[in-house]
Amino acid sequence: MLVRSKSLSIPVGERGSTSAVLLTPSGEKKDVAVIIAHGAGNDLYNPLLSAFAEGLSRGGYPALRFNFLYREQGRKMPDKEEILVETWQAAFRFMKESSGLQKMRVVAAGKSLGGRIASQAAAEGVLPVAGLIFLGYPLHPSTDKEKMRDSHLYRIGIPMLFFAGTRDLLCDLDRLKRVLGRLRADWDLMVIEGGDHSFHVPRSTGIDDEEIYKRIVEKTLEWLGHS
Repeated sequence: MLVRSKSLSIPVGERGSTSAVLLTPSGEKKDVAVIIAHGAGNDLYNPLLSAFAEGLSRGGYPALRFNFLYREQGRKMPDKEEILVETWQAAFRFMKESSGLQKMRVVAAGKSLGGRIASQAAAEGVLPVAGLIFLGYPLHPSTDKEKMRDSHLYRIGIPMLFFAGTRDLLCDLDRLKRVLGRLRADWDLMVIEGGDHSFHVPRSTGIDDEEIYKRIVEKTLEWLGHS
């Protein structure tokens, strides 16, 4: 399916505006749109997020990805969480009010920080999305597995899809599985064997990034079709 791409500027209240890219299928659309946020050290043009958005849109799901304000302004240090949440809300508001896709349900997806902030906002009831997709959830700092970022996940009642690499230093797989077993919401997990926090696998596997991205898209399309 052909995809239309449109570069946008999304207002974030009185804080200014941020860049975004909206991909829409040229053919029949599904009834769900996906908003995608980047991780702490990258932006909306991250190769994983670009491939993810492209694959979803070719599958019939409009996909909007956006920059947090700190990246838009050329800064490396992430904004305070309240500003990150405001930016997520601005992207959601754009999708529901100005995208031409207002009747669609919205699923929030994010790489690391982007997914964590979406889940916190959803848990607080300030981001009314229909589902959450985590492209590598930062369950704990790389240097301290005891400092878990899981308490809000148990308050979420919408379906969640997790992608996790077996070499992810920010998400010990055994700890993640214990967390998943305690969730009250429906969830699914796809494990990327050999994948790190960005799902890069060792060259010795003979599997390149594009193949991993393809598998992630295929799993997400399957999950969206049943959610």
